Amino acid sequence: MIRLDLHTHSQASPDGSLGLKEYRRMLESGRLDIIAITDHDRIDFAQAVHDTLGGKIIVGEEITTTEGELIGLYLQRLVPPGLSALETAKHIRAQGGLVYVPHPFETVRKGVSADTLAHIAPFVDIVESYNGRSMQRQGTQARSWSAVHGVAQAASSDAHGWYGWGNTYCQVQVQVDVSSLISQLHHARLYMRSTGLRGRLYPTLNRLRGNNAS
Repeated sequence: MIRLDLHTHSQASPDGSLGLKEYRRMLESGRLDIIAITDHDRIDFAQAVHDTLGGKIIVGEEITTTEGELIGLYLQRLVPPGLSALETAKHIRAQGGLVYVPHPFETVRKGVSADTLAHIAPFVDIVESYNGRSMQRQGTQARSWSAVHGVAQAASSDAHGWYGWGNTYCQVQVQVDVSSLISQLHHARLYMRSTGLRGRLYPTLNRLRGNNAS
């Protein structure tokens, strides 16, 4: 069984604090087998950790679009922020990446709206049906949308620090890569446990501490 977390933030995000040692420690513990690093509008740290730890790290990016946030997985190049959601999805696909929709329908965070999701539906590969830091609990709506559109679902931590990390993940049968991840997620078991209050507060605390890498 392979445990995947497809949404985490390193110290390269202005609100993240996970470093190389934390990613190594999590993988060596066996609590997770594959982790995507999805920093805000950056991939350089994710690429460096991938170079060190290998295929257990997926290079991703949580991209700021004009209509909310989208994640690109298995990226080779940075996707520029500030584009429309549709343009962003096309940029991800053009480099062979996967389009992952984090915390859809949320308004407290920068989740894409129902109208935006409908507009980009042909390009969506994965929808986050459970987010470990979620406060609005839009998972039911996300699961319903995924079922109607036949799109794979994922549960991810959205971890910005160590506490509560490893509680939220997808469990699949075999090792995955960009070509097999979607099919495996269609049959995955989702572990949906919150990161807890401290996990939700990490972004605010990290910003106050200035924990981002330059």
